[in-house]
Amino acid sequence: MTQTPARIQFDGRLLIVGFGSIGQGVLPLLLRHITITPERITIVTADQAGAAEAAEYGVRLVHEPLTRDNYKRLLAPLLGRGDFLLNVSVDVSSVALVRLCREVGALYLDTCIEPWAGGYTDPALSPSQRTNYAMRETALALRTPGTRQPTAVLTHGANPGLVSHLVKQALLNIAADTGVAAAAPADRKGWGELAQALGIRAIHIAERDTQVSSRPKRQNEFVNTWSVDGFVSEGSQPAELGWGTHEHTFPRDGKKHDKGCQAAIYLAQPGCATRVRTWTPKAGPFHGFLITHSEAIGIADYYTLLDEKKKPVYRPTVHYAYHPSDAAVLSVHEFCGRAFQMQDSKRIMMEDVTEGIDELGVLLCGHKKNAYWYGSQLSIGEARQLAPHNNATSLQVTVAVLSGMIWAIEHPNEGVVEPDDMDFRRNLEICMPYLGPVVGVYTDWTPLSDRERLFPEDLDRTDPWQFRNVRVS
Repeated sequence: MTQTPARIQFDGRLLIVGFGSIGQGVLPLLLRHITITPERITIVTADQAGAAEAAEYGVRLVHEPLTRDNYKRLLAPLLGRGDFLLNVSVDVSSVALVRLCREVGALYLDTCIEPWAGGYTDPALSPSQRTNYAMRETALALRTPGTRQPTAVLTHGANPGLVSHLVKQALLNIAADTGVAAAAPADRKGWGELAQALGIRAIHIAERDTQVSSRPKRQNEFVNTWSVDGFVSEGSQPAELGWGTHEHTFPRDGKKHDKGCQAAIYLAQPGCATRVRTWTPKAGPFHGFLITHSEAIGIADYYTLLDEKKKPVYRPTVHYAYHPSDAAVLSVHEFCGRAFQMQDSKRIMMEDVTEGIDELGVLLCGHKKNAYWYGSQLSIGEARQLAPHNNATSLQVTVAVLSGMIWAIEHPNEGVVEPDDMDFRRNLEICMPYLGPVVGVYTDWTPLSDRERLFPEDLDRTDPWQFRNVRVS
């Protein structure tokens, strides 16, 4: 793949909402690759954690938490036709910001669909209402087919976002390696037919973060390599997964939705208390948290094939399988033990990271060669050489934010889009120089490997890729 052009022309203003680890990591990339002067950039953030960096780059920072009552008053003067709103915040409604951008003619991108503060954990809401499925359905309802609207890119970070593009490249790689003649399909039906023809039963977003800090986690402290608030919020939501047509047994605590695309289900327990089996090349087999992410729903929906009665005849099971840094695992364990109450202090590992990688990719399972992992093995050393104010985890996110913004600038009238709707080759072209080694590896591992050596288990040996086998009881 060719290298990204040095710079892309952008004549509007840029408004960044939120300036935590992702906002701070993406700013130098934006200034490097988009022709915009610091004077045309404004940051609106709820805290002053990044004030020093904003000053370093000569960017105006407004310290003001956004609420339902003040967001229009604060943001409307900073946005107009041809401008761009980059939303990397927490506790600010994505739907509200997309509507505002549509009103004024501005472009938009976020890394997840956020509700207003408390929306993830409001006990007055049913578990179904607190799912990413419900939030995605609300956001997609903003689509207006047949009309030209400013492009609003939903959920385009590393995952969700980059992983959707990795899935498409992985499918083409598997096709080439198994003798299936296939050019890149032109539409979602074609991609679904390719996945079906290859026999893809499950797709894991399989991630193992081995970054280590020089400062050990302390008691009553939540430590992570990216937003603590973001991780806690999504970990407190119900575990969610795209539900495949090959599945034999519905989960004992599984719940279906009563409206929408019906591509996903949720479990009656939080993602931070749910574990699944998966595999990456360097880590080998491991247990990861089944944290809800929009890609589990969006990818499953995108690859669904329907019959003439609109019933699904093919869909892979899709879910996140996340093993964060060891300090974050300890933090999650402590958090769950506190009945899902946040610790009193929190810390993002950044300059204190001494070693480790973030191995993030997609594991496509069930084809002729069993399983294939394709993704990034970015180390902390490489991340620091490639971009300032980043660790390995944040850079995988921030470069995907950059690629999504460039795509939106190049396609300014597409309305509401998800990562699967975008040009995967263009996004990978921009991201690749920042991802470290990007590898594709086949494995003979399955969720049945080395099972029942010590204890009997309730397994489905007719198909290793049943979710019943993947889930850790």
